[in-house]
Amino acid sequence: MTEMFTDLPEIEDAALHRLHARLEAAAAEAHLLDVAYRTLDTPVGTLLLAATDAGLVRVAYPSQDHDAVLDELATRVSPRILCAPARLDLAAAELEEYFTGRRQVFDLPLDLQLSRGFRRTVLSHLSEIGYGTTASYAAVAVAAGNPKAVRAVGSACATNPLPVVVPCHRVVRSDGTLGQYAGGAAAKRALLQLEAAA
Repeated sequence: MTEMFTDLPEIEDAALHRLHARLEAAAAEAHLLDVAYRTLDTPVGTLLLAATDAGLVRVAYPSQDHDAVLDELATRVSPRILCAPARLDLAAAELEEYFTGRRQVFDLPLDLQLSRGFRRTVLSHLSEIGYGTTASYAAVAVAAGNPKAVRAVGSACATNPLPVVVPCHRVVRSDGTLGQYAGGAAAKRALLQLEAAA
C-alpha cells in the first residue's frame, strides 16, 4: 500500500506545473500579464529577474528581499504579476553567458521606468564603462553632465533597478576602493574579478 503513494509528490508537482503553465498562457493570451518574473541561480546568488513588454525592468539580489521587490513592482508598475519563466529565457541565457565569461555586452531590451531624472541619466552612462574596466563616481558625474553630483551618482548606482545588466558594479571610489553595492561588497568584488579574468 505504501508503494502506491510514493510517487504522489511527483504527480502533484507535475499537475501544479501544468496548471501554472495554463495560467501563464491564458494570462498572456488575454493580455493580463504586465510583469513576468523568474529567478536565476548565479555565482553571486539567486537573482530575481522581472520584465514588462518593453523589456527587463528589474534584477534583484537576495539581500534586496525578492518578495519586497515584487511588492514594489506591483505598486510602481502593475499588480498583474506572474511567475512566467519562459518570458525571461533570453535574459537568463545572456546572464548565464556573462557569468561563464562568454558575454561582455548585454543585448536585452530594457525598461527603465523605475528610474527618473538624473538617476536615469546616470544609468544611461554606465554602459559606457567598458567590460573589465572601472570609473570613479566623480568621472560618471562628469559624463552625466553634473561634475558636482558625485553623491547623486552614488545614489543612482545604489538604486539601479538593473544591477549586473546596467553595470553599476564598475563604479568605484576615486581612491580605487569598491564603495557600496546593492548586492553587497562580495558580489561587487566577484563581478569585477570575473570581468578582469576574461
